[in-house]
Amino acid sequence: MKSFIVLALCVAVAIAAPATPDGDAQIVKYESDNIGVDGYSYSVGTSNGINLSENGVVKNPGTEGEALEVRGEFSYTGNDGVLYLVRYVANEFGFQPEGDHLPKAV
Repeated sequence: MKSFIVLALCVAVAIAAPATPDGDAQIVKYESDNIGVDGYSYSVGTSNGINLSENGVVKNPGTEGEALEVRGEFSYTGNDGVLYLVRYVANEFGFQPEGDHLPKAV
């Protein structure tokens, strides 16, 4: 499940990131804390201003209500010069993104 969420988020970042001529962006920051127990966290920053951070924990371990909860955010500057920021939670209730540029549920 965790791998699927990470893959889905990477795809979301790739789709959301603007197409720019700086395809040679470099990773300038990478931090990871994942020893396989008690959750994980990581953050990545690139030379073209894309940033991503995420952490995950298992809620209610060993019970019927056990679930992975992931919280994170990513940001990038669009072709229009606006900084776009998306914060999200992914848990047993699904993927729940929030951002000023995203439509709000009624």
